[in-house]
Amino acid sequence: MTLRLARISRAFGGRTLFEGVDLELRSGDRVALIGANGVGKTTLLRIAAGLEAPDAGERSCARAARVGLLRQEIDPGRPGSVREEAARAFAHLDALEAELRQLEAEIARAGTHVPGDLAERYDALQARLVQQDGYTREARVERVLEGLGFDAAARERPLTSFSGGWLMRVELAKLLLIEPDVLLLDEPTNHLDLPSLEWFDETLAAFRGAVLMVSHDRAFLRRHAQRVAELENGRLTVYPGGWDFMLAERERRREQIEAARRNQDRKVAETERFIERFRYKESKARQVQSRVKALAKLERIDAPEAGPRRLRLKLPAPARAGALPLELVGIHKAYGEAVVYRGVGLQVRRGEKVALVGPNGAGKSTLLRILAGVLPFEAGERRLGHNAHVAFYAQHQLEALTPSRTVLEELAHDAALEDHPRLRGHLGAFLFSGDDVAKKVSVLSGGEKARLALAKLLLRPSNVLVLDEPTNHLDVQACEVLEDALAAYRGTLVLISHDRDFLNAIASRVVEVRAGQLREFPGNYDAYLARLRGPAESASQATPQAPRSGARSEAKPSEVPGRKPSEVPGRKPSEVPGREARRELARAKRRLERLEGEIAEREAELEALSFRLADPAVWADPEQGRRLAADRETLQATLAGLYPEWERLALEAEPEAPG
Repeated sequence: MTLRLARISRAFGGRTLFEGVDLELRSGDRVALIGANGVGKTTLLRIAAGLEAPDAGERSCARAARVGLLRQEIDPGRPGSVREEAARAFAHLDALEAELRQLEAEIARAGTHVPGDLAERYDALQARLVQQDGYTREARVERVLEGLGFDAAARERPLTSFSGGWLMRVELAKLLLIEPDVLLLDEPTNHLDLPSLEWFDETLAAFRGAVLMVSHDRAFLRRHAQRVAELENGRLTVYPGGWDFMLAERERRREQIEAARRNQDRKVAETERFIERFRYKESKARQVQSRVKALAKLERIDAPEAGPRRLRLKLPAPARAGALPLELVGIHKAYGEAVVYRGVGLQVRRGEKVALVGPNGAGKSTLLRILAGVLPFEAGERRLGHNAHVAFYAQHQLEALTPSRTVLEELAHDAALEDHPRLRGHLGAFLFSGDDVAKKVSVLSGGEKARLALAKLLLRPSNVLVLDEPTNHLDVQACEVLEDALAAYRGTLVLISHDRDFLNAIASRVVEVRAGQLREFPGNYDAYLARLRGPAESASQATPQAPRSGARSEAKPSEVPGRKPSEVPGRKPSEVPGREARRELARAKRRLERLEGEIAEREAELEALSFRLADPAVWADPEQGRRLAADRETLQATLAGLYPEWERLALEAEPEAPG
């Protein structure tokens, strides 16, 4: 055990965030912590990191285990360059090397008469420095910063010149360089571009310690999570499988609990009818009393709790724009002496959903802001098509919210007079209901601010949406709702996002921005990656390779010398005339009967296991729950292998109808 949380509880201002939380992390574990915005995921991470004390319960950590937390709040005023800040991860090695230099000076002063204890101490420190790769630390800093998107010039720039997103990358770099035993990640992918995400994916896959991660990036969770811990209604439910397993298992458990509850309700109703019918019949008095006692002792099954509230987001059909709502012609853009674009052009056609991709610093956000009409340029032309109305969502819009206003006041500030009667209903669609609309913006979580900013953007329908990282700070369910709404949106869309699932579900065209040049690819993000791999590689993955020249071709099964027609795979025995066909048919029927018996046994075992897993008492012991869930997975896999065999034998055992 590396880190353990036992019976952890935490409350704020009379509101219980969670109670009785149990979670254990061992070396190599990859656990995803999920839940709606505001349920306490960040608080639980801080407790796991030892930065915050729980109201009840115990946090225990292996002796000498190092725990690293990626914080969401970064001090933007720290001095020093990016390289210097990242190198702080090796402060202990710097101190070790300084001590070595001091010992070297003492040895030099001693001349030929070096004391033995001094030499031994020097050798021990030297061995420690080598063991901890102290002499490669500068190269490690360079490699990690480069992987996270900092080029050589950016590494030397002061921290104060970077936005909050880039500062988050510096913090992530420090964590990766420290190589803790337990890595606690709070939305680590929020500020990474797609190339940096791929690098981070590979780095995290090679990490040997335990990881507990909060993320809304489903592709990231699907790739890394081995277990999923869901924080909901104050309780933590741990699913002993990855992201897709959790989705299926959560739904299956809720269905089974609901089925067990309905079955119990039916039996209770039958018992109550029996009691009512024979209550005053003396010959049935003992049976009536027995049933009354049984009902009194019965532990009722509660209805499965509904999941967290979901956004009810449906974008109204916008007014029809011209065939070419947005066009850039010969755009020149520079920041001082740094030229970003020199004469680029881009057409966005009506109804298209265009994703801009490429490394950070390539100019994606600059291009997006020029398209939105909020950034001036030195030369060229931005053409707005007939009846085109553009709405722009930028990452900094969360910071542009006025902290002193309430949620309702913030929405009303930019609303037209005729919109005011529907403001509360609009906020309700974004999960601000009742007293929530009276909350100050200053007390909202990052996810709540993102929902409010989206509510402002989508208050009135626009036929051209320009979105910069719209899923940042949203929880997984909110991302899915926004994804569905934008996929069904009838207008034109241009967006930047690092969420690969989001891009795959929405994009109809990908525009790669790199070194001031634009390249266009039809299709979604996966199609873009396939084109980058090249036709040769894609073809080799999609179709089997033809035999090389001079290689011996495989004979068809029916042409293999010495093989009987009845032994040809896929050929029915009834196609072989005479006695041999009847024997094959009889053998197939016997095998089919045995297989049907085995399938029936396995299905009965699976049903019994599923019934046990529906019992909430089973999950009071997480180890027992995990064991039973693993047994159920094994049975499901066994049955998945038996069904195709049954279909094949059923085909063989079916006599051919006379022609």
